[in-house]
Amino acid sequence: MPKADLNLTEILDHLLNGHCVEKNDIKYLLKLSEPEKISLLFEAAQNARTLHFGNKIFLYGFLYFSTHCRNNCRFCQYRQSNKMLPRYRKTESEIIAAAKEMSDAGVHLIDLTMGEDPELYSSDESGFEQFISMIKTVQNETKLPVMISPGTLPDKVLMEVADAGVTWYACYQETHNKILFKDLRQGQGFKKRLAKKQLAKNLGMLIEEGILTGVGETMDDIADSIIWMRDFCVDQARIMTFVPQTDTPMANTMSQNNLIELIIIAVMRLVLPDRLIPASLDVDGLNGLKARLDAGANVVTSIVPPQKGLAGVANHSLDIEDSRRTLDHILPIVKTCGLEPAMVEDYLAWITGRQKAAGRSF
Repeated sequence: MPKADLNLTEILDHLLNGHCVEKNDIKYLLKLSEPEKISLLFEAAQNARTLHFGNKIFLYGFLYFSTHCRNNCRFCQYRQSNKMLPRYRKTESEIIAAAKEMSDAGVHLIDLTMGEDPELYSSDESGFEQFISMIKTVQNETKLPVMISPGTLPDKVLMEVADAGVTWYACYQETHNKILFKDLRQGQGFKKRLAKKQLAKNLGMLIEEGILTGVGETMDDIADSIIWMRDFCVDQARIMTFVPQTDTPMANTMSQNNLIELIIIAVMRLVLPDRLIPASLDVDGLNGLKARLDAGANVVTSIVPPQKGLAGVANHSLDIEDSRRTLDHILPIVKTCGLEPAMVEDYLAWITGRQKAAGRSF
């Protein structure tokens, strides 16, 4: 029987046994709509997570340290043309204080995120000297791995970041449909973003890729992105539902049902069973965490300390200042899912194993 004709149980069994599937099978799973079949999909995703990670969950502190950006992405509230949104740049001392607070609370990684801040992206690249110094200080003060999400760094700077021992590089494509990419990330290079990920990978860093849903993509596009992530061997795969932002060209876009995001998380888990897949707090806040974990995610991201003046991405302030993005609120929900936070040593062991398996050890 051709793969495309396999029924749901057979496709799920095929994936759980570690076999690759064709694009038509991925699309079949993405298009599931009957509650009973979706439940089977989620159950299979949980089984795949248990097989590779047991009941352990990783926790990521999120530090959006500069909301200035030179780009004009149509979907982003931090786009350069949005003059209505207050901006900030955190000082190194503020960044270190927030990072240490999250480290002391028990996160496994510090995610340092910024827009393509014109102050850093100077013509002579000298603006990155302080950036690299700050990264080194965060690593020294927290003794934790660091992920950077700084946009398309110049190659020389990316090499310096790798030399500094940065573990993760995140540079989201949002879509692998070149036409849709051109519409979403106007004035930016599709191939350039791919090349930055390839260079970072060649330099020994682990790679997080991210895509959006609800921005005009098709199921073919989502399936193509999942296949791209599989073939590129990304180490962490993220999906987020687009949240329309005021004062942007996509402000009036109809919001999408978040069930699609949950289904994509589950399909990612089955196609990429041994990778990290985030349950972001940035779309639905704490209220959406359990559903994402039940869909097969194994990382809680966008943990943000309150009273630091820090922002989120999809939702600027959701659940931050009332402390709902802290471990005191997150861990009880993790427990209701039959999961528990890993030890930092577990996370470091996963990183080491992943780097060795991919031949990317420093």
